[in-house]
Amino acid sequence: MSEETAGKTADQATDLRHMPELVIVTGMSGAGRTEAMHSFEDLGYFCVDNLPSSLIGNLLELTGMPGQPDEKRRLAVVCDARNRDFFASLDGELKKLKELGIDYRILFLDAADEKLVARYKSSRRRHPLCADGASIAQGIERERDLLFEVRENAHHVIDTTSMLPPQLRSTIRALFAPGEERTGLSVTVYSFGFKHGAPLDADLVMDVRFLPNPYYEPQLRALTGLDKPVRDFVLYRPETEEFQERWRALLDCVMPGYVAEGKQQLAIAVGCTGGQHRSVALAESTADYLKAKGYRVSIAHRDLSLAEGGEASAHPSAAAGR
Repeated sequence: MSEETAGKTADQATDLRHMPELVIVTGMSGAGRTEAMHSFEDLGYFCVDNLPSSLIGNLLELTGMPGQPDEKRRLAVVCDARNRDFFASLDGELKKLKELGIDYRILFLDAADEKLVARYKSSRRRHPLCADGASIAQGIERERDLLFEVRENAHHVIDTTSMLPPQLRSTIRALFAPGEERTGLSVTVYSFGFKHGAPLDADLVMDVRFLPNPYYEPQLRALTGLDKPVRDFVLYRPETEEFQERWRALLDCVMPGYVAEGKQQLAIAVGCTGGQHRSVALAESTADYLKAKGYRVSIAHRDLSLAEGGEASAHPSAAAGR
């Protein structure tokens, strides 16, 4: 093997190692492709809708996809009847991918004809194969004939006839991100002070003003829940330990439900009087607990900069989020 040939082979191997995970989403119009793309976006895929199949190879040559590290790039493209070259060129493009050694998976979305008709009537949109004045049913029949071979060669076929959107999202997560269900839910835990106003965006609000207040301890007043003396004062009391046990049991009950529902963002607010001591310590503890359970968690302290004395605003972790 010549030095030049060896160099080309090495370059090709490098390129293949950095090729993204590719999913081609196709299927019947009205079977749920838009909802599927939302699901892939939530899973961290770089998504392209209505892509002519002849451009799949060009897209793979792009070297930086927004928001994705090179070692874990994921790409999902929708190719369907809206592009007139779809049926003529997709087979050729797939053969090229195989020749290059690029792995891909085809996800085909289907539904019963009567359901597709009902969905089009409900949306009042025109079927892409009815431009010549054909009925919706005729357009569906044409599309089914054209997609027969694609469906036969698909790696996954999902029948969405009786599915609600959360069920489709759950099915896609199970197929393309098994074991990552919890990390698909972005959780923000933040502390706040009721005297600065109740939170507007929280899904769960926990009021911890019933716990003993470090504010009334002179040596702790100027500190925050990020400081060990305050944290120890708040967390290692019998009443707090009992609360934590019950609070965590509640989280263990509701969090899997949010994941199963397909919820993508969850805000948990923990409040005390001023947002300086108790809520901060317990928000930190709550975030640590959820992280240990495998959830993707960020934490913020909404009112820490308003703490009395100004010492809290200088704390390295007192920013709006970290």
